[in-house]
Amino acid sequence: MLFVSRLPTPAFLAAFAASVLAVLQPTTASADATLLIEADSGRVLHTDKATLPWYPASVTKLMTLYVTLQAVKSRRLTLDTLLTVSARAAAQQPSKMGFRPGLTVTIDAAIKMLMVKSANDIAVVLAEGVGGSVEKFADEMNAASHRLGMTQSSWVNPNGLPAENQISSARDLGLLAMALWNEFPEYDFYWSIPAIQVGKKVMRNTNSLVGRYNGLDGMKTGFICASGFNVVASATRNGKRLIVVVLGSPSSAARAVKAASLLERGFAGSNLSWLAGARSRVSDLPPTEAAPVDLRDEMCGSHRKRPAAEDSDEDPVAGIDPTSPQSFLLSSLAPAAKGALLNGPAVFRPIVVHTGPARVPAETQFAAARARLGISEPTAAVASVPVGKNAKRKGVTPPAPGTQVATAGTPPPIPAQPSGFTPSTQVVGPPPSQFTPQPGQTTANATDRPSWLSFTTPASADDAAPLTSAPQAVPMPRPRPKTAARKP
Repeated sequence: MLFVSRLPTPAFLAAFAASVLAVLQPTTASADATLLIEADSGRVLHTDKATLPWYPASVTKLMTLYVTLQAVKSRRLTLDTLLTVSARAAAQQPSKMGFRPGLTVTIDAAIKMLMVKSANDIAVVLAEGVGGSVEKFADEMNAASHRLGMTQSSWVNPNGLPAENQISSARDLGLLAMALWNEFPEYDFYWSIPAIQVGKKVMRNTNSLVGRYNGLDGMKTGFICASGFNVVASATRNGKRLIVVVLGSPSSAARAVKAASLLERGFAGSNLSWLAGARSRVSDLPPTEAAPVDLRDEMCGSHRKRPAAEDSDEDPVAGIDPTSPQSFLLSSLAPAAKGALLNGPAVFRPIVVHTGPARVPAETQFAAARARLGISEPTAAVASVPVGKNAKRKGVTPPAPGTQVATAGTPPPIPAQPSGFTPSTQVVGPPPSQFTPQPGQTTANATDRPSWLSFTTPASADDAAPLTSAPQAVPMPRPRPKTAARKP
């Protein structure tokens, strides 16, 4: 530990980490596929097996996010549109939120759960709400891949759970990451959230690079036995943004170190002789005709002390076997080491995420980003009403008469907003329409309020509403004390 912590520069440490990992990794099919590119131009800085077909696992959810944001940008739906959890969504394998069928979430809340928790059930909720069904949404995913030049990708589900025809490559995932940055830069918040809180549960991002690598923008991780540990990540320093793809790492710790070391060397950029075989643009990399790499035996075989679950995005052996030579390298990259490649886990304030209708218009989160990027604000919003297969299930509040309903797959009508409308006030607590009167209770109308509780409309949003004068107080009669019954 002392040897590595005294290395003079982070760049040298990154070079050392990458070289030792390369030597210590077994020379079998489990070797990583890696890619490093510039986000703005697509210029390739490093490539190794980047065109081999690979199972993407939960990195699939980047495409789910892309198609969803396309639907929002085209105004088919809005971030505040309510989607309903179906029985099919609730039946998905973990990692999942575990919501019951019939529960509603906004698209905004669903995206946050998708990108931080990597929730497979929420991916299906988005697919059904945006595309009408998982199958139709998969068609949209494949159409988007074709449009982006992702010639090696095919999709059959929105979450990356094991499927023979769910295939991509490091090359294609690099193109997808570029498209997210180029087409939806104002929504970069979604792929960089460190943690969320749903109810009393706090969930950290499955991407361990978030908060630990200087300049990291975020993106997505994934794991199934057949794929190994995957990650697509981007980072920015001094106005230069790089995208790295690592597929098939033996553990989440090795995945993080490999991605960080590639980014570090890309930012250093002083000597590019190590980038042998790199081509000019990622789209120029020719596809490799081969069957997808299958790491099932290496990742989840009987030789592993704690075989990983097929649906997990966690490290099956808590990093690397402590008896392995690689454990020296990873333990040497301790959080406290000066010049370490990765910092220690940071302390974050989680983003609070609610189920049900939006409490604050979701687009207000991105006002600052739009202003910085010179992007105009959306002109209107769609009413937050449930869409999906179980929208009429018991427990889901139907829209009020006259409410405009957003239906997945069709452009919804846009309600007119009053002049000068600015959604900036946070509503504390759910709206009154969410409360159901219990037996024996009645719902009070606004006209039932006594006059001394009324108030006049403020002159402006910044002025307090003056209370009206209270009527003359009338003394209430004192209740007569109860007398105890005499004993006979």
